[in-house]
Amino acid sequence: MTASAAFESISGSGDDFQQVVALCESLHDYCLIGGLAINCYVEPVYTMDADFALAAAHLTPVKQRLAALGFKVEDHPHSLNALRPGSQLSIQFTKDVRYEGFPARSEIRETLGLHLRVASLPDLVQAKIWAWSDPQRRLSKRKKDELDLIRVAEKYPQFIPQLPVVIRSQMS
Repeated sequence: MTASAAFESISGSGDDFQQVVALCESLHDYCLIGGLAINCYVEPVYTMDADFALAAAHLTPVKQRLAALGFKVEDHPHSLNALRPGSQLSIQFTKDVRYEGFPARSEIRETLGLHLRVASLPDLVQAKIWAWSDPQRRLSKRKKDELDLIRVAEKYPQFIPQLPVVIRSQMS
């Protein structure tokens, strides 16, 4: 069974991910971020969400096109979220301006059987540090961010000096 087939059977997402990627590809100025993007660089772990950085100018058209594809779309202050009824795959587009440069530095990588734009590893490390450092995030989310940073540092030790001291101290 392929990774894509396994993911679809667990999430009940059908072709949700492929449709969202096709929508993003039509806009060009996007990239995958978050845990699913980290999985493109290190041994994958299970995740039920797909996070994207997208040029702010594309958010309104994306919202409209996702709704037309049958997704329930919610506009929040920091993100645009989409979920198709019957699916557990949560799609999230960040509105955080710190991610604006990520698409320009993205790389074509494979995930779930698709070739798509994925944030560069240095950008993903920075994003995970931002997320881990956010005191407003739930502890469980911050711990997942910490684990992602450790997973990256184990495979790519050149990132260890960038890690917060409390995480770096666990690496020895």
